[in-house]
Amino acid sequence: MTAAIDKKDAEIPSRGLVEHAYRLIRQRIQDNVYPPGYRALEREFADDLQISRTPVREALQRLQADGLVEIIPRHGARILPVSPDDMREIYQMLMALEPMAAEMVARRALSPEDLQPMVDASNDMTTALRSDDLDAWARADDRFHRYLIELSGNRLLVETVQRFWDKAHRARMVTMRLRPKPANSTREHIAIVDAIRAGDAVLAASLFRAHRERGSNELMSILQKAKLNSL
Repeated sequence: MTAAIDKKDAEIPSRGLVEHAYRLIRQRIQDNVYPPGYRALEREFADDLQISRTPVREALQRLQADGLVEIIPRHGARILPVSPDDMREIYQMLMALEPMAAEMVARRALSPEDLQPMVDASNDMTTALRSDDLDAWARADDRFHRYLIELSGNRLLVETVQRFWDKAHRARMVTMRLRPKPANSTREHIAIVDAIRAGDAVLAASLFRAHRERGSNELMSILQKAKLNSL
């Protein structure tokens, strides 16, 4: 382990090194920096991330539990692909869990300040589309969904949905430029926030379910037309 890597590790409290490594590797998987089938040794991941091997080893074990990597003894870890069947099942889960979260948030009667980050994310999506910046649009869309789930106040729900998001995000990044311009998503987000603000839990859940169903249909159609067997 080099002095440079030691210094990098020293900048982060030891208790947070595993979490740091976990988040870095997961983000690279989501963004296809580490594409499906990519395989590397622990030291190669550590060198790339500029941290030591021990937190990388523990991070990879967590990612294996998440279903994102496969640890191969003495050969490092391989990034697992996501099949169209996987995506169909993932969206089925999201269509069940996220509407429930939207309903829970609507029932909490939160303040305008609590909901403002979702409004800001929706506005950022609109701005990104005007400049044809799909990467910025995807980041804002991701913020909207994550913040809504967190507002549910249910820790187990947040953790469960997170696992499905990681795979769904990767599929979206692969297919994003194969889709029509995603103007519908922004409008749907605004309608969902309006329903939550009004305290209409049934409508909020219904709108979110329709939002995810449309997204699922679009994605599955693209995968079929492009004949993509894995992501």
